[in-house]
Amino acid sequence: MDDEPLKDWAERRDAKIGRLRAVPVVPGDGPRASHLHPDAPRVIERWNGHDWEPYGFAANLAEAKAILHPEVNEPTPTGPVPKSLGSGTGKHRKPRSPASDGGGTTQR
Repeated sequence: MDDEPLKDWAERRDAKIGRLRAVPVVPGDGPRASHLHPDAPRVIERWNGHDWEPYGFAANLAEAKAILHPEVNEPTPTGPVPKSLGSGTGKHRKPRSPASDGGGTTQR
């Protein structure tokens, strides 16, 4: 048998604890895909290792995405801006052709 050891399975299952998902609140057993009802309210659910439990509420898809993926909404870190490449003939640059050094028109 090629069964996975119970220890490995438990570690993989436990790694998913705390995962969040947004479920649209729509009537009936109709489609629950987010792209079909972007303005519908969402229930944010959290995986506890055995079942999805209520965790929060969002008014629409955009608000749910902000809750599920907060790293996207964080501002970019401000710091020193890297210096742009200066002029030169580094190993990765093409050597200039003699025609371009004369100041005349160059052909490409």
